Amino acid sequence: MIAKRIIPCLDVKDGRVVKGVSFEGLRDAGDPVELASRYDREGADELVFLDISASAEGRQTMIDVVRQAAGELRIPFTVGGGIRTVDDMFELLRAGADKVSVNTSAVLDPSLIEAGARRFGSQCIVVAIDAKRDEELGDWLVYTHGGKRATSLRAREWAREVVERGAGEILLTSMDQDGRKNGFDLELIGLIVDSVKVPVIASGGAGHASHFIDLFTNTGASAGLAASIFHYGEVTLAEVKAALKAEGVEVR
Repeated sequence: MIAKRIIPCLDVKDGRVVKGVSFEGLRDAGDPVELASRYDREGADELVFLDISASAEGRQTMIDVVRQAAGELRIPFTVGGGIRTVDDMFELLRAGADKVSVNTSAVLDPSLIEAGARRFGSQCIVVAIDAKRDEELGDWLVYTHGGKRATSLRAREWAREVVERGAGEILLTSMDQDGRKNGFDLELIGLIVDSVKVPVIASGGAGHASHFIDLFTNTGASAGLAASIFHYGEVTLAEVKAALKAEGVEVR
């Protein structure tokens, strides 16, 4: 059995970690490198940094953050936000990131996934999918631009396409559950996991340790990602892993 991963996420804006609810109402959560180092010490399996300002200034800020984090961390970390070209990927990987995550740019130009996978290998390419349920359709649609723009893409079909194009992993965020702390969207996660043959990181909705138990006992997700509950000390990584072990879930 492959051990499940617990991954803190750091949304970085102008060099600071921030967190909101359903992508709105951002508040400060600390220094990214300090938080990353703490999570490394506390037993995180990986980290995700997302540059949510993603302007030209934000990109340079993020490269500095990546370089500093790489000097501190022993665990792998993924960086996303504002990556538009293979050269952008190269700059972040050269600065010390282990993987890069693309979202909006992949929707606008799906060939970017293939180009990145060819140059760096699929294991370095994560495609982030922000999905929100459309009640009229009875299905989940993909959103871009930090959750601000709906597309006509259905999450399951897009997940299949990105894997065919070379994505080695999917970071799936339920916008409906993001920051609400009442549990992961198990229906959405199960749908995507059952549709692809690459690891799926589930994001959006973690509020306490039991939600990770629900995630891993009810879906085939490879990892659970959370932000605010870890940033503000509501739940610790140790508590999550202890709860999972008690339920017989394999963790690192």
